[in-house]
Amino acid sequence: MGDERPGVAAFRPDQLAGFRIGVTSDRRSADLIDAFERRGATVLHAPTVHMQHAEDDAPVIADTVQIIRAAPDVLLATTSYGMRRWFEVADSAGLGEDLQRSLEESTILVRGPKARGAVRAAGLDDTGMSDEETTASLVGKVISEFPAGITVAVQLHGTTDEAQLQRLRDAGDTVITVAPYTWSVAEDDDERATRLVEAIASRQLDCVTFTSAPAVDGLLIAALARGRHAEVVEAFRSDIVAASVGPVTSAPLIAAGITPLQPDRFRMGALIRLVCEHLEAQSTRRVVTRHGEVELRGTVAIVAGTQVRLTPTSLSLFRALVAANGAVVSRKDLSFALADECDEHAMEVSLSRLRQSLGMPGLVATVVKRGYRLDV
Repeated sequence: MGDERPGVAAFRPDQLAGFRIGVTSDRRSADLIDAFERRGATVLHAPTVHMQHAEDDAPVIADTVQIIRAAPDVLLATTSYGMRRWFEVADSAGLGEDLQRSLEESTILVRGPKARGAVRAAGLDDTGMSDEETTASLVGKVISEFPAGITVAVQLHGTTDEAQLQRLRDAGDTVITVAPYTWSVAEDDDERATRLVEAIASRQLDCVTFTSAPAVDGLLIAALARGRHAEVVEAFRSDIVAASVGPVTSAPLIAAGITPLQPDRFRMGALIRLVCEHLEAQSTRRVVTRHGEVELRGTVAIVAGTQVRLTPTSLSLFRALVAANGAVVSRKDLSFALADECDEHAMEVSLSRLRQSLGMPGLVATVVKRGYRLDV
């Protein structure tokens, strides 16, 4: 049965067969993992950032009291989770009704539809949404559409975007903030983060998805802590697709020199669809040989209609041969294609195993004194 959610690629259980996808998100990661695995992908899940409640809600309560007393002219609601968490803390402190009454008199602007849903769930209503679903465009809306000197309350989303708050102050507004939650990056001894960093550095993934800017920062920090930052960045620039849910998430990738894959609509469903379409169209390699069409999809080689899952070593060798499209690849270049081994004898042993795995005699041809090629 097809997937009926808007923006999600129609379900096919083999659509991502052979592809390996890294998922860095903490909250809602199950949606991504399920969507990719049901389409045949192998998923490596390693949250690179974690959403944290404060150990002590006192600062949130103090900020809530300040906002109630200030009766802000405008409230900027940036995230669904943040708004829900804020009202939970307020309710537990006996401030929920006071907060709701105070905000009923405010003009509420939301960053996106999820924040709008949380606002309405709290018994309030908004009067508008940012044009680009970013904090920057939300602040721009306040500056362009409201008079200077107003009081603006801002629900922060994990980290303080000081540049945007300063824009409001520079426009003459009074700014009050509340931070219902914060982000924390993976610890240096986090085994899942280590596996993800190593898999990216050794090109053992085809795509890595990001649904928040802190998740990007968390991955790059984890790579730096493990001494593999340069390798991770280079892998994204060459062999691995970095898929981002939207421009805010893309910003730290772009700053690192990585060009991300990004959907036009900043939604999870659109991200899933784009990843599926991109991997099928751009990351599937095909070569027509004398033995039939050969296809390489992630870790899976399809030879004459038969799927063969390749080991990391065999995959490195076969990827180099497929990329050459029938041209000769020297023994030296094939040796360098192996991540941890440059010895030609070890390469030849690995090549023999590749031939056995493919099960098609003559597909990988030996060119005497020169190297190897696919028999096209």
